[in-house]
Amino acid sequence: MLCLNDPITHEALRRLDQAVADRRARMPVSHILGYREFWGRRFNVSPDVLDPRPETETLIEAALRNPFHRVLDLGTGSGCILLSLLAEDPAASGLGVDLSAAALNVATRNGDALGLGKQATFMQSDWFETVEGQFDLIVVNPPYIAMAEMAGLQPEILKWEPMSALTPGISGLEAYAEIAAEIGTYLGENGRVLMEIGPTQAEAVRGLFEQVGLGLIAVHKDLDGRDRVVEMQ
Repeated sequence: MLCLNDPITHEALRRLDQAVADRRARMPVSHILGYREFWGRRFNVSPDVLDPRPETETLIEAALRNPFHRVLDLGTGSGCILLSLLAEDPAASGLGVDLSAAALNVATRNGDALGLGKQATFMQSDWFETVEGQFDLIVVNPPYIAMAEMAGLQPEILKWEPMSALTPGISGLEAYAEIAAEIGTYLGENGRVLMEIGPTQAEAVRGLFEQVGLGLIAVHKDLDGRDRVVEMQ
C-alpha cells in the first residue's frame, strides 16, 4: 500500500498501465485482480470459471437455514458455493464436480487456500456421471441463459467467462432437465436440492422436479426482489 508521498516504482507503473489496458478491453476487475469476494471470503477466479456473483449468495443463505452433513455441488466451477457452505459447518463434508478440469484446478486451489481441503473433494464428472452415494443437500448453479439472450450480455461476461457455464442451449432449461432425470438416485431421504435460476424460470424448473417426485419448499428472491433460487425436497 502506498501513501501519497511514497515513490512509485517502474514495475508498479507498468502493472498499473497493464491493468488500465485490460479494463479498457472490458476484462472484469476480478480477472485483473485474480480474485473475487463472495460470502465474506476471497476466491481465486480465472476465465475457466464463472465469476461468483452476489445473486448466488441467495442460495448460500437459503441452504444454511437447515442443517446438512453431506453436500454435492454440481458444476462447482470456482468451488465458491460448496466451500462457502462447508466453511460455515466444520462437521460437514462435500463433493464438487465439474466437467472442466481447468475449473476443478481453480476450485482445488480455493479449497486449499481456505483450509478446507479435508472437508471438500473435487472430481471431474458430467453432472452425476461419476458420482456415487447419496447426499442430504444438493446445490447447483447451472448454465441457464437461453441462447437468444446471450447477445444481450455485457462484454465482461461474453468475452471472459466460459460459454459452457452460461448457456446450456436453446431454452436455458436443458441442464435442469438432465439433473431432474437422475437426482432421485443421489438425493437422500428428506434431502434438499437448491438451484439457482434465471428470474423467469421458477415455474418451469419447479415443474421439472415435481415430475420426478420432489415438492417445492420455497422460491427465494435475491436482493433485487427477483426469483433466484428454487428449493425442493
